[in-house]
Amino acid sequence: MPIDIPATLDRLNYRYPSFLVDAVVDHEPGRRIVGMKNVTVNEEFFQGHFPGTPLMPGVLMIEAFAQVATILFFQDTDRPAQRAWLQGVDAAKFRHQVVPGDRLRLEVTMGEATTTEARAHAKAFVEDELVAEAKLLFGLTDADVDIDPSARVAPGATLGAGSVIGPHAVIGEHVTLGRRCQIGASAVVDGWTEIGDDTKVFPCASIGLIPQDLKFHGESSRLKVGARNVFREFVTVHRGTDGGGGETRIGDDNLFMAYAHIAHDCRVGGHTIFGNGATLGGHVSVEDYATISALSGVHQFCRVGAHAFVGGFSVVTRDALPFARTVGNRARVYGVNTIGLIRRGFSPELITKLKRTYRYLLQSKLNTSQALVQIESDPALACAEVDYLVTFIRSSKRGVGLRRAGRRRHEDEPLDDE
Repeated sequence: MPIDIPATLDRLNYRYPSFLVDAVVDHEPGRRIVGMKNVTVNEEFFQGHFPGTPLMPGVLMIEAFAQVATILFFQDTDRPAQRAWLQGVDAAKFRHQVVPGDRLRLEVTMGEATTTEARAHAKAFVEDELVAEAKLLFGLTDADVDIDPSARVAPGATLGAGSVIGPHAVIGEHVTLGRRCQIGASAVVDGWTEIGDDTKVFPCASIGLIPQDLKFHGESSRLKVGARNVFREFVTVHRGTDGGGGETRIGDDNLFMAYAHIAHDCRVGGHTIFGNGATLGGHVSVEDYATISALSGVHQFCRVGAHAFVGGFSVVTRDALPFARTVGNRARVYGVNTIGLIRRGFSPELITKLKRTYRYLLQSKLNTSQALVQIESDPALACAEVDYLVTFIRSSKRGVGLRRAGRRRHEDEPLDDE
């Protein structure tokens, strides 16, 4: 993909009047870039540096580094509309003179970066000789909203600074976008919808439209989405209904893969993952760190507990228990979600307690009520996570899908993990 050097460098504040980058010859988006600068005798800075013995001044070497770094930052498609300020230079070393006729190779490697700061390490070579290097610190500020000319943004919409609206996207008049949001090509965000900072809506997604509920007759309802969510292609999220409190709510840091569907009046926590085509019926509650795998459906009014894992192609018609693997059609629990809990930093001791708890629920000859009494009376299982699991089961209105001991295991069902 060609890089528009002049347009990109317009996002660097206090840029030297001349472009000090003639070409980009190598580019790894978000990681590394190599630019070229042909040093010629007719450049105006040679008038004072120095008549008769022209040398490229060190400050312009730093400027060249800054320009190449800016191109690296803002060719990252994940970075919103921002501007860069060179705020600091560390460990600058000018090892050899640069004179007319030299061809500079400017290599910049990305360092740590946030939404407000970015670091880079820059080196300059003439042929294979290192002539200068420095560590650079940039401040990043949100630019004005970048709206593609073909997009349709209603006059009443509120768009946060640094947001980018892609080609043919549609933003309704009651929409509020946070800072640095990205709305992809042909995506639609409509209704009384509030979206938090740093959220990405990919092409053709539909966010905040009316629910697929025959009882809905145009009443006022809302969708509230937290920060740093990702809605991939063709995801659909509907706002609430009067019967469900009038609001669909989604927390922070969730990933909704292509074709996922969040129906009216759902409550989704934070750090969840929805696989391709995963579907929630109306009024479903999904708690923090849950995973719902591809092409799985959760029936209306069900709950999915924290750290739960729902396997692919599952049909969930009862509450999916926290910390557990729920799989199948109709879905049932098959033991602790060990892999997910390890990835999230649960200690071996805590995982062992949860496994022992699930043995009471799944492998003992006790019914569910008896198993809960036994769990609560076992001092070796005392911890907040087990208390939460017991409370989750006792408060279930739709029941929970427990696979009881003694039932013949189907050949496609996973074994209990130990």
